[in-house]
Amino acid sequence: MYFAICHLSVVPVRASNSDKSELVTQLLFGEVVEVIERKGSWWYTRCTWDNYLGWIDEKQVILITPSEAEQYHSNFAYCLELVQPIIGKDHYIPITVGSRLPHFDGMRLTLQENSYQFTGQAVFPNDLKPSMELLQKIARKYLYAPYLWGGRSPLGIDCSGFTQNVYKMVGYQLPRDAAEQVMEGELIDFVEQAKAGDLAFFENKAGRITHVGILCEDQQIIHASGQVRIDKIDHYGIFNADLGKYTHRLRVTKRMLPAAFYEHLKPIVKEERVNNQVKLF
Repeated sequence: MYFAICHLSVVPVRASNSDKSELVTQLLFGEVVEVIERKGSWWYTRCTWDNYLGWIDEKQVILITPSEAEQYHSNFAYCLELVQPIIGKDHYIPITVGSRLPHFDGMRLTLQENSYQFTGQAVFPNDLKPSMELLQKIARKYLYAPYLWGGRSPLGIDCSGFTQNVYKMVGYQLPRDAAEQVMEGELIDFVEQAKAGDLAFFENKAGRITHVGILCEDQQIIHASGQVRIDKIDHYGIFNADLGKYTHRLRVTKRMLPAAFYEHLKPIVKEERVNNQVKLF
C-alpha cells in the first residue's frame, strides 16, 4: 500500500492519465492520497479525507509511508488565510485557505525533511468552534473567486468544491460532488423553512442535480457560478440581477448541520399569511 502527500500549492486531479484530461478535483497543500494504481508517470489515487478518485502526475506529489500518511492525516492545522506563503530555507510556497499545515506547532510546519515558517492564521481541527458566524465568514473569503470546473481554491473553484471546503472548515465533511452532497442531511420541505447555512440544490432540464450553494439571510445564496457571488433566491430558483434572469432551477434544500448552528436564526424567506395561505415575497 502506497501513499503520497501534496507538497505544492494546488495540484490537479484528472479523470484519466493525461494532462489533457478533464480536471475532476484538486489537492491542496498537505492533503494525503492513497496510491491505488500506477500507469507510467501517473498514479490513480484516492484522497484519504473525502475518498475522491482520480489521476495525479507523480511529479506533483511526494511518496510517503503508511505510518507517515497516518501522522500527516492526524497531525495538522488548517490555513485560514485566503492566500499566504509558507517560507522555506530557500523558497516560498503560496498556500490557500483550507490547506493543511502538517506537524504545525504554531509557527513552523514540517513535511518530511523540509521545514517552513507560517505567520498567518491557522486553526487545529480539535480547536474549531463551529458556528454560523464562522461558516459565513469562511464562505465570504471566496467571494469573486473565478469558477473552475474541478477547482477547490480561491484561484478557481466549482460549486460543490466551494460548499465542501466551507463546510470542512466548520468541522463537517461533505462528499465532493453536488449529486452526492444532496444525499446527505435532512430534507427541508419548503424553501420558506430554510435558514442561513442550509444547502440549496438545483437541477438541469434532465432533472439531474448540477449545482449547489449555501443559503444566506435576506433571501440570498452564495454560490460559484462564473465566480463566487451572492444572488437572490426564491421558491423557483436563483435570480441573477446582473443578467436579469433566473439561472438555476431549485430542486431541494437540505439541512446538514446540527441544530445548535441554527439557534436564533430566522427563515431566509419571509412569509405573509393571507386568508390562511402563505404568500412569499
